[in-house]
This record gives sequence, structure tokens and C-alpha cells, in this order.
Amino acid sequence: MIDLPEPKRPLPPPQAYDATQPLIVFDGVCVFCSGFVRMVVRFDRGRRFRFATAQSPFGEALFRTHGLATDSYDTSLTLIDGKAFTQLDGFIAVMAELGWPWRAAKVLLALPRPLRDWFYGRIAKNRYALFGRTDSCEIPSPELRERLIG
Repeated sequence: MIDLPEPKRPLPPPQAYDATQPLIVFDGVCVFCSGFVRMVVRFDRGRRFRFATAQSPFGEALFRTHGLATDSYDTSLTLIDGKAFTQLDGFIAVMAELGWPWRAAKVLLALPRPLRDWFYGRIAKNRYALFGRTDSCEIPSPELRERLIG
């Protein structure tokens, strides 16, 4: 008897959301990443941001579309006005969208990209050890649930 390969589940198209709203695709089992999302929900007064976990079919499709690995989720993906941001640049873009005083994070752009990427990489590689990991994506709050995609 021959084992047939498992059929691949169809992935939703990456543009299945309103692209006029910023979107953050994050590691849903990472305590640090989920905490960042909760912070954005709290301070996003205009309720503009939408969210997707990288583990969802939609998030995975977006990671693939933007050439990101789908086995470790060592970065988040932020889409704002049709532009994709990853690593520390994604964090800075999100902070800038939240307005003052969060916009002050743009000062981090003065750091050379290799230094920004190195700094982000150290935290990303050690985020589970430093902050913890859940066995599955946590149950979102009602405020976050209505802004989740996928």
C-alpha cells in the first residue's frame, strides 16, 4: 500500500482583507508577541489595526507571499499602506501609526539597519526563553476578536 501525500489545504488570497487598514501578522503562541498586540489594541484609538496570527492559514499565506519563513515565525509582518515591514522596522511603523508619544520610536531609524536587524534578531531568537510560549494561540479578548482576520 502506498501512502498518498497529505492534500494541501487551500490558502486564502493574501488580499482578503481591507488593505486600507494596517495589518499585523504575529506569532500567536509567543507571549511577548501577543502582549505587543494587546498593547496596540489598547492604544489604537482609531481602531485601524487588524491582526492575524502567523499560524492561521491567512497569516501563513501572507508570510509566504512576502518571502518569510513559515516554520519559525522569527519576525512579525506589518502591512501599512501597501508596504510590508518586518523586524524592528515593523515595530517602528506600528508605533508611528499610533501617534504621539509612540511615534517617538522613529528615532530608532537612526540606527544602521544591520544593527537594528541584529538587535531584533537577538530578541526574536530568544523570545520563548525570555517571555514564554503557550501551547496554542490564546483566546483573544472581545476587542481583539473583532479585529482578528483568519
